[in-house]
Amino acid sequence: MSKSLYLPEGYKASLSLRETQHAIKYIKDVFQQALSFAVTLDRVSAPLIVTTESGINDDLNGVERKVGFDIKEIGGKDAEVVQSLAKWKRMALYRYGYRPGEGIYTDMNAIRRDDDTDNTHSIFVDQWDWEKVITKEERTVEYLKETVKAIVKAVAYTKRKVSLRYPQLKSQINDTPFFITTQELENMYPDKTAKERERLITKEHGTVFIMQIGGKLASGEKHDGRAPDYDDWSLNGDILVWDEVLDNALEISSMGIRVDETSLKKQLAECGAEDRMKFPYHRMIADGTLPLTIGGGIGQSRLCMLLLEKAHIGEVQSSIWPEEMTKKCAEHGITLL
Repeated sequence: MSKSLYLPEGYKASLSLRETQHAIKYIKDVFQQALSFAVTLDRVSAPLIVTTESGINDDLNGVERKVGFDIKEIGGKDAEVVQSLAKWKRMALYRYGYRPGEGIYTDMNAIRRDDDTDNTHSIFVDQWDWEKVITKEERTVEYLKETVKAIVKAVAYTKRKVSLRYPQLKSQINDTPFFITTQELENMYPDKTAKERERLITKEHGTVFIMQIGGKLASGEKHDGRAPDYDDWSLNGDILVWDEVLDNALEISSMGIRVDETSLKKQLAECGAEDRMKFPYHRMIADGTLPLTIGGGIGQSRLCMLLLEKAHIGEVQSSIWPEEMTKKCAEHGITLL
């Protein structure tokens, strides 16, 4: 069992199990419409599995084991359950003929077998994955910030709608994000770990967008890991919201402007991953075939647990948990689905 499991003293869920199920659907209905309007996105279907040879699966930090199997119908070719759709979405925008200012979103379900489970992490991942075509001139920090503001407004709007339907839910969300880079955050709290810094800055501001994740800081450490072949590390970040139940910062989205040919080459070299240029996806970025994009993932279960004031992600999604965790949660009034 994860040592980081947090058991809030005196916790009691505000909604019954049945009310929770109704509320989850309501949140998903409201938020995806708000997101689609705010960022100009169409809903599309997306794969659960991809072939290993495609190179489209997300490598996350490069060490996680993918769930794979061979397929009888195509001569035993190897396939993998997706870990995210960061690369697939950009390919889809190209294939479907989307133009600047237009984008897509989809329901992404993934299995991350090596994730540690705790209050906010599950081996089952469900996100709204989204991607939008942009122009070269829009590859700026200013455009990134405007997109973050639009997403945060959609989250805050959904929270207001949910609270109107369930007035027993009292928490609020700051709809004006505070922007800070990972280096600025390290300079502010040089003696703290990355997670401690996130907690301190989010507690102070309520809603925060921490920018420039992936590269090394002045200390020589990384704030957090990022794959080198989707986000441009100088134009990305995480949206964090203060969670009163967990007394901690809750990351609800990782997003960013995606690599162009220059940043792809630089980041692959920094990670010693130049061999990925053999894949069609990477070659299509290098030769300018794929459009320039911005995109990210917004955690469905995390958003639900935040808006419904739940103490554990297992209260809003069905997954597999260590037996000891299930027992400890039950002893503290936390019912895992």
